[in-house]
Amino acid sequence: MAAPARGGPAPLSLREVRAFAVLDVDRGAMRDHNRRMLITPRPEPSPSSAHERVYRGLRARIMHGELPPGHALTLRGLAEEYAISMTPAREAIRRLSAEGALTVSSSGRVTTPDLSNERIEELAALRALLEVELATRALPRAHIALIERLTSINGRISEDVIRQDAVAYIRRNLEFHRTLYLRAQAPAMLAMAETVWLQLGPTMRTLYGRLTRKEPPHYHRLIIATLKAGDEPGLRLAVRSDVTQGLKMLVG
Repeated sequence: MAAPARGGPAPLSLREVRAFAVLDVDRGAMRDHNRRMLITPRPEPSPSSAHERVYRGLRARIMHGELPPGHALTLRGLAEEYAISMTPAREAIRRLSAEGALTVSSSGRVTTPDLSNERIEELAALRALLEVELATRALPRAHIALIERLTSINGRISEDVIRQDAVAYIRRNLEFHRTLYLRAQAPAMLAMAETVWLQLGPTMRTLYGRLTRKEPPHYHRLIIATLKAGDEPGLRLAVRSDVTQGLKMLVG
């Protein structure tokens, strides 16, 4: 082999030639991979994740009174709204129907529940039983941070009342109760209470839409006061009154 020209680059060894060949192959593979990533669409979300997203989103809307009683829903409408196929929409409706949050007629028409007076009274009685017990169990764990948190939430409820924002009112009111009941450390009982809230959501929208007051619920202040005092009988009375008095306006 001829000697390299004076001042020119040294010839590559056999090992270096092989290394550059491997590097070229790796670069070509990377370019092919990047090209495939650009032209291959992202996989669609799995049916289970799509169903869970619709279920949770629609459940929150019903519980917070965003949908009035008797509001009709369609599989096609839900599929378009959430950008999914009708299969996960159908599964979400099935679950919500099983929880009493939706009514499905014999013809397949899906609506939010339009409760009779008897049904409202039954659900109010359930709230009184479940929530009084939850509050009682929470009382020994009602530390000062919890009381301050409840006071803060109640202050924001005042703002919702002034704005006459029924949906925000319902959402904040449930936040007040859930914050207290989480201290009961009774998840099964709280889940039952939330199912009752879910069934009552559209009806509560009707109730709060009628209110003209400009101050937060009177009984919330009593609940906070009895928590501060460690007054169990007073707490039980305040919670029972809070969860039943408003609903009596609908059946009176």
